[in-house]
Amino acid sequence: MTAAFNALASEVQACRRCSTMEGRRRVFGAANGRLDARVLFVAEAPGRLGGDRTGIPLCADQTGRNFELLLAGAGLARDEVFVTNAVLCNPRAASGNNRAPSRREVVFCAGFLARTVDLVAAPVVVALGAIALMALGTLEAHGLTLRAHVGQPTRWRGRTLVALYHPGARARIHRPLAAQQADFRALAATIAACR
Repeated sequence: MTAAFNALASEVQACRRCSTMEGRRRVFGAANGRLDARVLFVAEAPGRLGGDRTGIPLCADQTGRNFELLLAGAGLARDEVFVTNAVLCNPRAASGNNRAPSRREVVFCAGFLARTVDLVAAPVVVALGAIALMALGTLEAHGLTLRAHVGQPTRWRGRTLVALYHPGARARIHRPLAAQQADFRALAATIAACR
């Protein structure tokens, strides 16, 4: 890892902007992946049973297992990718369950996301879900919506941006697993074309 990445990771770990995230793990560091990754995935937020517990985004819970399945179907290994989130701590409802991050929480993490995009050299950036797509749009407008543009490669910040559905169970209401597997196979072709 570079000095700039290590400095960013230190800033993330020290961040206390969101009082709602106090006591949560800041899921960002060397375990996110390689700076020379083939693809940069941006998801929503660490899950309480996944990233918040392990310190690795999209890992160890059912969403993480779905993500591993989708990666494997695309011929991608976890050590070839970099995975981060629009929000770097686990947002929880009063019940203790995961909740969607607020717009304010996304804005507070936007600077970290911008610096991550700048540091990770991946030619392809993938937004996993509507919140991730919105967060990337705060860095530079892209005009995409998840439903209308799923899987369509688009030029963005000198790279290729692809919007895909999140691998969590809720997204299967809108995009069944078989369709997501096809999306990831198409993503593999996009990545190969961007080499």
